[in-house]
Amino acid sequence: MSDHPMVKAEQVCKSFGHVEVLKGIDLEIAPREVLCIIGPSGSGKSTFLRCINHLEDVDAGKLWVDGELVGYRERGGKLHEMKERDVAAQRREIGMVFQRFNLFPHMTALENVMVAPVKVKGEKKSVVHERAMDLLKQVGLGDRGGAYPSMLSGGQQQRVAIARALAMQPKLMLFDEPTSALDPELVGDVLEVMRQLAESGMTMVVVTHEMGFAREVGDSLVFMDGGVVVEAGPPREVITNPQHKRTQAFLSKVL
Repeated sequence: MSDHPMVKAEQVCKSFGHVEVLKGIDLEIAPREVLCIIGPSGSGKSTFLRCINHLEDVDAGKLWVDGELVGYRERGGKLHEMKERDVAAQRREIGMVFQRFNLFPHMTALENVMVAPVKVKGEKKSVVHERAMDLLKQVGLGDRGGAYPSMLSGGQQQRVAIARALAMQPKLMLFDEPTSALDPELVGDVLEVMRQLAESGMTMVVVTHEMGFAREVGDSLVFMDGGVVVEAGPPREVITNPQHKRTQAFLSKVL
């Protein structure tokens, strides 16, 4: 077990034009921890997630994943942006599941899961094939490997997307509202896969509206609003007894 946090954010700021989206985020996530982030739309949750794997660069502050500075090298007290190739190497260690499944429509479920390890990591097809089959079984789709995305429900597509992210054997998984584009009856299957993943010891950062999942599966909960962390703590405590007026107002609307 490493002695440093899996994710550490120090005064992370991000603006788009004149709009300040993140205003100095400080957070630490331990290895094997499941952190759930809740908050209203536009509070900076997804942007923060995208900064963790450098899909967005930060304007100020620093982010580390597993003790390594993300997207930058530090030399002589100054930060220098890394080459895209080096950023891509860091990103390989971080799995991300988006709201929209973004599967390749011309590839089967199995091919979608296999493509990145083979193409990006140069792994042997035979090795990846076995892992991909195992992962599809793990997400409850062992019999649907030959199906194209158009033949699958939204929930099934999202579970393929989770298997695809896991195929790269990441040390950290980021979920950006993975159930919000799904029909209500399909949400449970996806959350169940995420619950099992949490139980297996995967470090996870989950931006979600699913309060039940946050309460049952999360180790810690962060409420963000207006680009800042307003309140943080054990999920049950924050949800049942929020200390901050903004948290109380938000939870009164969603619970």
